[in-house]
Amino acid sequence: MDQSQKPLLVQEQRLKMSPQMFQSIQLMALPLQELKFRIHEELEKNSALELVEDKSLVSIEDYSDNSNDNFENYFANSSDPGYSNQEGREASDRKQKFIEGALSRPESLQEHLMSQLLLQPLSQELFEIGELFIHNLDSNGFFLEEPLSLLDENQSILALEVMDIIHSFDPAGICVKDYKESLILQANMAGDTPEGAVDIIENYLPLVKKREIKLLAGKLDIPADDIEYIIEFIQTLNPYPGRLFSNSPPIYVIPDIMVTIKDGVFVLVLNDEEIPVLGISPFFEETQESKQEKDISQYVNNSIRNARWFIKSIQLRNKTLLKISKVIVEFQRNFFIKGPKYLLPLTLKDVADEVNVHETTVSRISNAKYMQTEWGIYPIKYFFTNSISGPGSSGSRFSKEGVKATIRELLEEHTTGKRFSDQKISDLLKQQGINIARRTVAKYRSELSIDSSYER
Repeated sequence: MDQSQKPLLVQEQRLKMSPQMFQSIQLMALPLQELKFRIHEELEKNSALELVEDKSLVSIEDYSDNSNDNFENYFANSSDPGYSNQEGREASDRKQKFIEGALSRPESLQEHLMSQLLLQPLSQELFEIGELFIHNLDSNGFFLEEPLSLLDENQSILALEVMDIIHSFDPAGICVKDYKESLILQANMAGDTPEGAVDIIENYLPLVKKREIKLLAGKLDIPADDIEYIIEFIQTLNPYPGRLFSNSPPIYVIPDIMVTIKDGVFVLVLNDEEIPVLGISPFFEETQESKQEKDISQYVNNSIRNARWFIKSIQLRNKTLLKISKVIVEFQRNFFIKGPKYLLPLTLKDVADEVNVHETTVSRISNAKYMQTEWGIYPIKYFFTNSISGPGSSGSRFSKEGVKATIRELLEEHTTGKRFSDQKISDLLKQQGINIARRTVAKYRSELSIDSSYER
């Protein structure tokens, strides 16, 4: 007998997961909107499952009539500027304006430019070329395609005329090839452009970024003080003017947990108003108690068992979410009292050890879920952040997200005069006991989508 065909006895350990357990794990990870969709799927699939109540479908009129609804009161002191529970016409007007503002779509760059093009006394041909150029711009205000490639040969002569018209539109610096052309256009259009500014933009921007004042002064034969003034002027220009407008649709987030402080005590509220209330169909329960044929009895029993497990899985999801949120609030007390820059280093393991679950459970329950606080709505995973040195809570007492919030605050407080360089920010942070290098400041600033001092 061939040795390779000889039967072998191998002992191995395998973990088998039941379909119910797999379902429970899946539900744990679902955010509110996906959970609602999953519930409606299960309602269609399992006849033993019954929708008892869906509070998310209650009309605004019915909801507002319920003056004793405690859920509404949890928003009373929230960060939502549009909320008001006051009586009278003034409160009603504010609420209406908030609703209109929440549902409105921001004006896109193309819409903003087209509204100005429509006011120009142009021939039909010039208007059509202008419309073509405007819709050929990316989100920065720069050309997607070479503009002349969009026109017929007999239209090319009109291109410069139309482009000059669009260059006069707001915002200044659009309808160009790149950020350098945009800065040159803005400098030429400004009434107070210092002599030498256009030359520096055209030929020496890398030296401006490095603030090589002496080198620039030598190359241009201009006093160093004048170079400083020119650089300050250049920093007032916007290299990406199209970014002032957005055509991205707004994203609406529904918080899973609300955290408020009442009489010095943290109050956590699970947003179960968005989750339909489920129950077992009385018909199926009656059928289960009566004597039926074997096949019918088996179908009824399986349907009821699956329905009960589904309801239990949702309850477990909500209970685990609430437990983990309580631990996060305990760990991050200073954040909820004082604000984002007081966020402390926190890892999944810290919370998992406290709740006595596995780290993957904490990660799963935190996924794509949000917490409403006095400081705004945050992803739950926002509260898990490493320290600026060392892994998690075992390193520095300053968290990465907390330091990033401090950097943002420093830049927002200093909006006039000379812009803070990354080294200056690093020095200011050290005065607060936060020791990070200039390159780390640059990294955090980039993660905050804040431009360098030159680009600001």
